[in-house]
Amino acid sequence: MGKPRIAIALGSGSARGWAHIGVLGALQQAGVVPDIVCGTSIGAFVGAAYASGELDPLAAWARGLTRRDVFGFFDVSLGAGGLIKGEKLLGYTSRLFLDETFADLDKPFACVATDLASGREVWLREGRILDAVRASVALPGLLAPHLVDGRYLVDGGLVNPVPVSLCRALGADLVIAVDLGMDTIGLRQRRGDPSAPVPAWRQTVGRWLGREGDSEDLIRPSLADVVTNSIAIMQGRISRSRLAGEPADVLIAPRLGQLGLLDFHRAEEAITAGRTAAEHMLPLLRAIIE
Repeated sequence: MGKPRIAIALGSGSARGWAHIGVLGALQQAGVVPDIVCGTSIGAFVGAAYASGELDPLAAWARGLTRRDVFGFFDVSLGAGGLIKGEKLLGYTSRLFLDETFADLDKPFACVATDLASGREVWLREGRILDAVRASVALPGLLAPHLVDGRYLVDGGLVNPVPVSLCRALGADLVIAVDLGMDTIGLRQRRGDPSAPVPAWRQTVGRWLGREGDSEDLIRPSLADVVTNSIAIMQGRISRSRLAGEPADVLIAPRLGQLGLLDFHRAEEAITAGRTAAEHMLPLLRAIIE
């Protein structure tokens, strides 16, 4: 029997998705190199970098992000179908690794989005990587939908948070799934601590909601908190259901409950958590492969 064709399914999870960098790094160091890469939402973003051979530049860029940098990517536009348009973020990262087509990649890559009109799952495998990733990461209410082939597409995590089924469809014999939602989803509620730093984007949203002078000990969640955490709860339930019916051969589940879904400036923590979780599963993975 020949070597199995290995695929990796990188799940959704917003800023927690930096953990995928740690997972891929640990696998590579162990000599486990996926033949197929599939991703949903942030998993599509990281997966595109990996499939194009640009994972190290992405990791260096993510590790260098500050709160100010993250807020700078928020090109607010309430009339565009989302809180932000996303052009600043994707415009910058396209110069790093997204300015290619699927045909340019060395290994098969595909990602998942959701048709906003029909609710159907859409598998993106052709055309520009930038368009596919932009559609897959369009978190409803936060990031504006993206028009691809006459359809407005949004975050693939609404229908397939961990795309094991897509890996199987592309011919995988063995699927490694990375689920970012297995740890506690819990909304981290901040208490009134004057010494605790408050991200700039939360301050801005707070002003929009008239909460600048909120004197309660337990500060109410912002609009962005409500949107992202509500979607995280939904995606967590969907991923559990789909993984039960479409199980992976190896499931890697980093411990990421301490990270907020918009904590993109905490990449080092997420990457470390991903590496730790992958290393924990290496004995099982080697046993299956061998």
